Amino acid sequence: MIDLFRFSAFAITVTAVLAGGCMPVSAGAPPSFRNEVMAVLSKSGCNQGTCHGNANGKGGLKLSMRGQDPDADYFTLTRQSAGRRVTSMLPAASLLLQKPAMEIPHEGGRRFSVESSEYQILRDWIASGLPRDKDTAPSLIGLTVTPAHRTVHEPDVSVSLNAMAGYSDGTTTDVTGLTVFDSSATFVTVTPGGMATAEHSGTTTIVARYLNQQVAIRLEFVSARPGFEFHAPPPVNLVDEAVFAQLRRLKINPAPLCDDITFLRRVHLDLTGLLPTAERARAFAASEQTGKRSTLIDELLASEEFNDFQALRWADLLRVEQKTLDKTGVDVFHKWIRASFAENKPINQFTAELLAARGSTYKVPPANFYRALRKPEERAEAAAQVFLGIRLQCAKCHNHPFDHWTQDDYYGWSGFFARIEYEIVENKRRDKNDKHEFAGEQIVKMTDMGEIANPNTGQSPGLRFLGLGETDVADDPDAADDEQFDRLQRLAVWVSAPVNERFAATQANRIWGQLMGRGVVEPVDDFRSTNPPSNPELFEALRKELVTHEFDVRHLMRVILNSATYQLSSCSDDADDLLDGCFAQVLPRRLTAEQTLDAIGQVLNVPIRFGGHELGTRAVQLKGVRNGGHRYSPPEIGDRFLALFGKPNRLQTCECERTNETTLAQTFEMVSGEIVSTLLTQSQNRIDKWLSDGVPDARIVDDIYWTAISRSPSADEVTAAVRYLGRQENQRRGVEDVVWALLNSNEFLLRR
Repeated sequence: MIDLFRFSAFAITVTAVLAGGCMPVSAGAPPSFRNEVMAVLSKSGCNQGTCHGNANGKGGLKLSMRGQDPDADYFTLTRQSAGRRVTSMLPAASLLLQKPAMEIPHEGGRRFSVESSEYQILRDWIASGLPRDKDTAPSLIGLTVTPAHRTVHEPDVSVSLNAMAGYSDGTTTDVTGLTVFDSSATFVTVTPGGMATAEHSGTTTIVARYLNQQVAIRLEFVSARPGFEFHAPPPVNLVDEAVFAQLRRLKINPAPLCDDITFLRRVHLDLTGLLPTAERARAFAASEQTGKRSTLIDELLASEEFNDFQALRWADLLRVEQKTLDKTGVDVFHKWIRASFAENKPINQFTAELLAARGSTYKVPPANFYRALRKPEERAEAAAQVFLGIRLQCAKCHNHPFDHWTQDDYYGWSGFFARIEYEIVENKRRDKNDKHEFAGEQIVKMTDMGEIANPNTGQSPGLRFLGLGETDVADDPDAADDEQFDRLQRLAVWVSAPVNERFAATQANRIWGQLMGRGVVEPVDDFRSTNPPSNPELFEALRKELVTHEFDVRHLMRVILNSATYQLSSCSDDADDLLDGCFAQVLPRRLTAEQTLDAIGQVLNVPIRFGGHELGTRAVQLKGVRNGGHRYSPPEIGDRFLALFGKPNRLQTCECERTNETTLAQTFEMVSGEIVSTLLTQSQNRIDKWLSDGVPDARIVDDIYWTAISRSPSADEVTAAVRYLGRQENQRRGVEDVVWALLNSNEFLLRR
């Protein structure tokens, strides 16, 4: 019986041979395998993770991820199943051409046509005898795409992108047709030839990728808006100059400045995690003092509550949790973090002390940073992300698909952390089968042995600073190690040095993100060539300000907080004010788990119970994390609430571990859950005080509003609430209802 599929394939092959199998090779030198054939495979998506670049390949063909290993790919294409995949005598019969051109069935669909330049390059390379050109082809050293930035005004809606490759022999070549263009915004499409077209106004980043080079292009598409006039509050400092310059260019008017009460509540939440008291809110609203906002900023930056809140943020990042650090480790590490901010320790000194730490985890608190990270790779990834904004994890198994980091970079950086060892003085863990639980003192120390090899080569790449390469470290890794200046100390000096722009930029961006709700680079710890800042001028100004003022966190915060940009309203009439990352208005965001719980306790004047802490401890003051309770003790009411509302478990060194997404379970908790219900009905709370003092209903309503949302109620709100209270047989139940309603309002749950 005839196999119809084989017969059809044979017929197609014969047709292809007759049509073009014996066509002469195009005039000129044959295509370069390394610089053209590999580019075609990338352009067509053949070596992507979803196709033949998958760890297991597809359809019997496995290529290196995004072409990171051209030697291996050459061997695969020319030696494995050679004669079927590539046929020099009959090029058009090669599966490498027939499948992507859909001349025979291909699971990946049509990747290019027979008439395309991609087809021609592959056909000519096959017909030329599959030249390898490893030692003859010039190496790609750079990619330039023009324009790098363009503001496009209607009626124009398109930009033509041109990609030029630079090679080691000094030549340049137009590679636009072989470059992959990806837009970060769905409303912008880019043709294979590099024409970017927008459906409406907005901003986007186009990532251009050719072989191992990637370049980001920032495009801004602006509505015509005839008669537009720019209006903005007077600029206060460098922040406003950079933000307003971009908004003017984009024809976007920023929102007006927010009112005093909105500012008061916003800055209290951002710097202390707490609501302002009713007394302070009333006084601030009534004050006519010039510069009262700046005065308030200075007071809050100098407060103990500020130190509590900063300690909470950094305890999240540094994985201060009890399972690996034990209770004593958590206590001493948290105390050291808080004390560092209390003394206004420069952030680069703080970082250097963490990276260079060794000794007893009970006596040298920053040594706990390494106690939580047991493997060299874990330490390397954590340090890169927290201090340099580099998510290096993807380079562990293959070269980074979205950045320029290689596997040698990954293991060269990891080598700095390879000689850390632990002396476990004691381990009184209760679960003998859990190797990740520690209960007892440990000594973090450095040894004189220990290297990490790239698993693909089996060789150690040497020590590498991220971004500078191995030439900036001694050729002999041991030459940098002595009793006075070992690997960690050398690393600490390099990371925290003022000339290390990546470190300063990462910390400045993190500070901006804390106060503004999103970074100039977003996510705040994901710096990539393919993830550029939304406002490069602002980004650079913040970095320089931090360095110029010797890494003083409070100083940079003071600059940001005093800017008109920070003090803009969240309400605007401008239709285009939601352009991503332009900071034309303040975007409302939900309070964090700790802020929400502390605010509820503050409104009702009731302390909340947390496991392992004294009654009266606020959520922002918690040292460790007991989401759902400690494994050997029942969960307390506060622990359950924080877990439900997104407090991180501190098992990752990443801002992303904290979640602020809303869920139906959270809604039920606020509407009828144990926290609100228990605290509302608890004796001797604020409601009891109002009723026992005989406070009139109108005054109770006024106090509720000032306490919960930091403003006075409107006349209509007072009338409605007093009328409701007057109809209740049980006055207490009526007051509870009014408080409950405010606690579930957007005005209470959002930071505006």
